Amino acid sequence: MREIVHSADLCIVGGGLTGIAAALSAARHGASVVLVQDRPVLGGNASSEIRMHVCGAHGPNRRETGIVEELLLDNFRYNARPTYTGWDAVLYGKVQYQPGVTLLLNASVCSVDMAPGDGPRRIRSVRAWQTTTQDWLVVKASLFLDASGDAVLAPLSGADFRMGREGRAEFGESIAPLVPDTRTMGMSCLFQAREYPDAQPFTPLPWANLYTRPEDLPMRHMDVFRTNFWWIELGGMVNSISDTETCREELLRIAYGVWNYLKNHAPDRDRYANLALDWVGFLPGKRESRRYLGDVVLTQNDVEAGGPFPDVVAYGGWSMDDHFPEGFYSRRREGTIYHPAPSPYGIPYRSLYSRNVANLFCAGRCHSATHSALSSTRVMATCALMGQAVGTAAAIAARDGLTPRDVYKTRLSELQQTLMDDDSWLPGLRRTISPLCADAALSSPAGDAEALRSGIDRPGVDPATALPLPPADAGAPVPENAWSAPVGTPVEYRFAATAAPVEARLVFDSDLNRSDPSREKGQTRLLNMRYFVGLKDAPFAPPATLVRDFRLERLNPDGTWAVSASVRDNHQRLVRVPLDGSPALGLRLVVESTWGCEAPRVFAFDCR
Repeated sequence: MREIVHSADLCIVGGGLTGIAAALSAARHGASVVLVQDRPVLGGNASSEIRMHVCGAHGPNRRETGIVEELLLDNFRYNARPTYTGWDAVLYGKVQYQPGVTLLLNASVCSVDMAPGDGPRRIRSVRAWQTTTQDWLVVKASLFLDASGDAVLAPLSGADFRMGREGRAEFGESIAPLVPDTRTMGMSCLFQAREYPDAQPFTPLPWANLYTRPEDLPMRHMDVFRTNFWWIELGGMVNSISDTETCREELLRIAYGVWNYLKNHAPDRDRYANLALDWVGFLPGKRESRRYLGDVVLTQNDVEAGGPFPDVVAYGGWSMDDHFPEGFYSRRREGTIYHPAPSPYGIPYRSLYSRNVANLFCAGRCHSATHSALSSTRVMATCALMGQAVGTAAAIAARDGLTPRDVYKTRLSELQQTLMDDDSWLPGLRRTISPLCADAALSSPAGDAEALRSGIDRPGVDPATALPLPPADAGAPVPENAWSAPVGTPVEYRFAATAAPVEARLVFDSDLNRSDPSREKGQTRLLNMRYFVGLKDAPFAPPATLVRDFRLERLNPDGTWAVSASVRDNHQRLVRVPLDGSPALGLRLVVESTWGCEAPRVFAFDCR
């Protein structure tokens, strides 16, 4: 068999949202990247193979931005009649055609080569088997990121890791079991239904489990229109890696049995008469397996305290959603217990690299956290923020010849500012405004122009402290931190001296509280994908609040205005516009149209 060697600054193992965000951020900041994914599609638990919708922080104005928001907004634009094939294509195109990234699909890492000697442990290369080509692929790199979920590089490299639940006394976690054990949260095989205009009978498969009474499925949320049946879950009582195939077999028997119950035995089966089973997942979606040990292990207490870490590079905000290890066979509540967690809480950079392998990052559900903390941080939007943070850190490390730990010691402020400049919000920190705009006069005939250079690029954040405010009472004012004015209203900088701007940075309003008009009369959070397909589903589209067409004009030294750039059909929140560096005394923004609203909001407008 052939052996093909690739070389890069950063090798990423795992192509879920964590690995995608890391690859894009690292490459955009100048690093060469090889992304190794063991499946034919990207997205991990969000992909067409598993079909879990992207979850993240709870509460108003808490939605994650940065690369994960970029992906979701692309999906709204290019996957209007949302299909998982379309979502796969969005993710694939983003990575495959990102300059600086080499994508290796269907490639499973099975060994590593460690640097010799008595110094700190370092990975020199990984070796993967590509099933489609029957090639051995070797990736050499100075830095590695394990975003595989199952932390495949940990046992191969000798990195310290854990699997299971810590005992309550070790970290003083009140929700942990009294004594440590090897149990985890399980894995699920999801299914999707599709609505038709007429009745759709279902004939049960002979090998599926048989459930005929409500008592057979106690304490389970059975409404097809409101659940994706996440509770069809197993694996927490056994090894959630080595027992995956055995669990998958039983999960499929359960899934087809549940569908048969809904169609043929449930008391309210008439509600589902026109539904047909559209898809069943044959690849289980995992919640937990190995977890790395980093310089910081995030705990329940850190989550509850809001994680006010000095090295915050990401945030969470999902409740500590601790699934019972028995999964489907648990008779406690619905299969999980939701322990409260603040939204947001900070996640430290020091939990995103190995404590004993010097060049190994870890992000996503295998980052350094206790079982209790992981029950919150494991959701995919949170994991994507970790991935973006690590990708950005890796680019800094590759540029300056640093280890992940060195970045913490010597480049932390640069890392945090770069993340915020890329629209990855960090609670409690303020983005630095370019000196050119900080020293300029800013004005508009309408709206609060000064909000454009506040360094806070979302509503609901206290402009004095840069900390998020608790959800306001109904009718209470919420800080907008935005300039808003009718379409066509200009907002402009007058520079202190003649300048030559080369780029404008804008942050538009993508409606962080957007809801799905097809669900619950528009009251349900709009996800990247829907968990069932209905006849009256509204198509996806860019949020009405987004700016669609706009122009940037420069004030020439002779006092005349000229168009520097004209952007059409924009559908993104963060927009960087190249400028030609012509001499200018000022720069102004004119919004020409939106995707629906009359008075768009702009959170940031500056240039360099």
